[in-house]
Amino acid sequence: MRMRKKPNLIPRMERCAAVQIRTPEDHKGRWAEEFSQYREIRLELGCGKGRFTCQTAAAAPEVLFVAVERVPDAMVMAMERARDMELHNVFFIDADAANLPAFFAPDEVDLIYINFCDPWPPKRHAKRRLTHRDFLLRYRQVLRRGGEIHFKTDNVGLFAFSVTEFPLGGFYPEQVTHDLHAQGIQGIMTDYEEKFHNMGTKINRCVAVKGD
Repeated sequence: MRMRKKPNLIPRMERCAAVQIRTPEDHKGRWAEEFSQYREIRLELGCGKGRFTCQTAAAAPEVLFVAVERVPDAMVMAMERARDMELHNVFFIDADAANLPAFFAPDEVDLIYINFCDPWPPKRHAKRRLTHRDFLLRYRQVLRRGGEIHFKTDNVGLFAFSVTEFPLGGFYPEQVTHDLHAQGIQGIMTDYEEKFHNMGTKINRCVAVKGD
């Protein structure tokens, strides 16, 4: 579903300028130096309204979180949430995930979250999926050796595709589960995740580790 355009989008984003990184390419190769107070760097691709981003950042103040979102109408809500929570370890980039190698140098990222991305169900659109090997090869460029991708989705077809695709992009699937919350809520949920979990939809999760 396409998100409705937000009124006063530009002024709202300007009021959250402190948590937005407008020229991420200027930080390439220098993230650890410029944010030396944090022990690692984690990315979230497609942060939506920012519930997962902000709650995860609040729970780990020693970690730098960078959310990459290509829909400004969603990102502005996440930025406002981060601002209102007075978080200092989360920043937002308005960009496409395909551009990560332009923003981060090799081995500069420790972990990538991909939560409930668009499944792009037609086979002809497979290359648009964030877990397609073309994207995975880009993630490899910025993730350190042993770095991880944490992937969650309610879409069974996308999950099956992704688990098969990970090795083709140089990642080893681990901790594969088809019912993450079977024994109770595990970890921090996104808004979308909570909605569908409450409807009885099972949540799939996989940790994919960067190999040699």
